[in-house]
Amino acid sequence: MTVQRTFSILKPDATERNLTGAINAMFESNGFRIVAQKRVQLSRHQAEQFYIVHKERPFYGELVDYMISGPVVVQVLEKENAVQANRDLMGATNPANAAEGTIRKTFAESIERNSVHGSDSVENAAIEIAYFFSGSEIVG
Repeated sequence: MTVQRTFSILKPDATERNLTGAINAMFESNGFRIVAQKRVQLSRHQAEQFYIVHKERPFYGELVDYMISGPVVVQVLEKENAVQANRDLMGATNPANAAEGTIRKTFAESIERNSVHGSDSVENAAIEIAYFFSGSEIVG
């Protein structure tokens, strides 16, 4: 197994409730290294482009509105099998269906305000990382 990088966003509901430290502690206690991180306020254009894959879905507009409603923390996580490990740690999109001990079970307020985003594949992780970070900003 090789070390991978994945992309994560701590969403507006998490930053609003000052949960960034607690969520990052969960990442670190589960063996992730945070190799890049910054707090940003997404513009509508950035959010629309980032979530363009969902453009035809009925929730797209609400998702974009939510993601620009407050600051987010974008970050690069590193670990063996990082993409799947992060998805497992995040838990199900709907926190009601998430396993105990996952980020969403612990912190999410609803399916819409579910505290975190994580890449769903190695390929998408690379695209998402490059969307927010230059190579020099990632320090492993």
